[in-house]
Amino acid sequence: MMEIIMLMVMYMVGNIIFVSKHKHLLIVLMSLEFLVLSIFFFFIMMLMYFDNDLFMLMIFLVFSVCEGALGLSILVSMIRTHGNDYFQSFNLL
Repeated sequence: MMEIIMLMVMYMVGNIIFVSKHKHLLIVLMSLEFLVLSIFFFFIMMLMYFDNDLFMLMIFLVFSVCEGALGLSILVSMIRTHGNDYFQSFNLL
């Protein structure tokens, strides 16, 4: 029971950081990876509790690695074109 409470706290802290720190792209990407890590630990606990196959975790890890690589490529291209990772200097229109 204590592990589930810890995972919920991890998830809530990640959400709070994601919502409040929207000035730098790098901080947003780090909070997203923290959220993915907490969801991954939750999947491990639930799948081991129900004695299911852990193959689904490999698929989840593949998608989370793809998400991280895509975020880093966006960060690198933004730094190359604009010189920083501030959202104020990045015009979405």
